[in-house]
Amino acid sequence: MKKQTIVVVGATGSQGKGIVNALINEGTFNVKAITRNPEEYTGKANEAVYADLKDLQSLKDAFTNAYGVFVVTNFWEGADEIAQGKNAIEAAKATGVQHVIWSTLPDVEIISEAGFNVPHFSGKAKVDDLVKSAGFKYVTFVQPPFYYQNLLAMLSPQPKQDGTTGWTLPIDPEKKSIHMSDINDLGKVVAGAFLQPEKVGNGDYLALATGLYSFNDIIEAYKVNGKEYSFSQVPAEIFSTFFEGANELAEMFGYFEKHTYMGPGSKARIELAKEFATGEFVTLQEWLSKNN
Repeated sequence: MKKQTIVVVGATGSQGKGIVNALINEGTFNVKAITRNPEEYTGKANEAVYADLKDLQSLKDAFTNAYGVFVVTNFWEGADEIAQGKNAIEAAKATGVQHVIWSTLPDVEIISEAGFNVPHFSGKAKVDDLVKSAGFKYVTFVQPPFYYQNLLAMLSPQPKQDGTTGWTLPIDPEKKSIHMSDINDLGKVVAGAFLQPEKVGNGDYLALATGLYSFNDIIEAYKVNGKEYSFSQVPAEIFSTFFEGANELAEMFGYFEKHTYMGPGSKARIELAKEFATGEFVTLQEWLSKNN
């Protein structure tokens, strides 16, 4: 029997790589990676083809004969996430895709009653209703967490003026407000959803979160692994002047502190993701022991 095909948009990105790997490891589906540079693709997918979320026809070509698609947009590349979401929906409808999994985030605008402006969260959330109303047989929403990998990248510890190394951020370091995971574990959640669409394909939300952490928890986890880091809390208005784009992060941390990363009522979404995932999630300690 021919395997059904799952198309992974953004297959070379942080989310897409883990999803390709989890689907390949699980073994039920033929996995097609979407990338703007298929000739450079070195991942594990069964095939890699060109498509771009800004190019509707390329998406239609890539989605042809697919059973399911996973779609993620990249705000940090300057994406118009609503326009790209509409293209993905239109292409999936035109090609008869049965199961769409949309990578989204909590709608900060609604949760905070416009108290915080975090476009890289709310922009994705604004597409949710479009996906729901498109009439696909199965629809699942996954909500990625704050990646552990951020601690190696945009939020890695930095040298400070007092001679220590650590973080200077506009958030209370004692407040448990950041839902975190190894981003590769999102693949286990997505694979689980594709395998059981009748259970989690009815507009269900699956939120990946291995734990809820404060920055003091993060510092303690590093300490166990032999690294000493410090934390300085600064007001949001000062942090916003540090670099281009800092205001977006200041708003994000303000939202975290008041509502947590996943927002109110997230427990059921987090439990659902754990229940249907194809494997256990990596703890922060485990991840740090290998990436410290």
